[in-house]
Amino acid sequence: MSELRIFDAMNPGLDAVVVREHALIAQQLAAIGVLFEFWEASRPLSEDADQDEVLEAYRSDVARLNAEYGFKSVDVVSLRADHPQKKAMRTRFLSEHTHDDFEVRFFVDGQGMFYLHVADKVYAVLCTQGDLISVPSGVTHWFDMGGQPNFKCIRFFTVPEGWVGHFTNSGVDKSIPSLDELV
Repeated sequence: MSELRIFDAMNPGLDAVVVREHALIAQQLAAIGVLFEFWEASRPLSEDADQDEVLEAYRSDVARLNAEYGFKSVDVVSLRADHPQKKAMRTRFLSEHTHDDFEVRFFVDGQGMFYLHVADKVYAVLCTQGDLISVPSGVTHWFDMGGQPNFKCIRFFTVPEGWVGHFTNSGVDKSIPSLDELV
């Protein structure tokens, strides 16, 4: 189940505001320029569905976003708990960073948490099956897949280089509870 927790970035130990209704999460995130949608597959997918099957099941939504934003590439990435480099992959995304391009992810299955640091707040967004999140360029954020990652995502890119992060070294990412601590 999707969830949004809003932390005070300066006092992360204070109780966070918690929102669990999808429409209210989308409304809160829209206020900071973040798109949050729910998609349904056009047909059931098996656990081992490959990239072509996944993209076909979400063809109309993918086409809509491609037409609206002009993505240069769309792919499917999957990471499971038995991946030998899961720790290194998790570490890569745990540090606060920005991008010159916006970051768009759709969760085909599993879960992951995007942390968006905007002004004096950190918005911790638990994305689960059916959630699409689009983080605007320049928004400081980080991503936690958890110690035992389990997700499959569609990724959208408008630049050929794909994911390029500019790290802030602010330390805020170390003060907010991790996905494993929150879930």
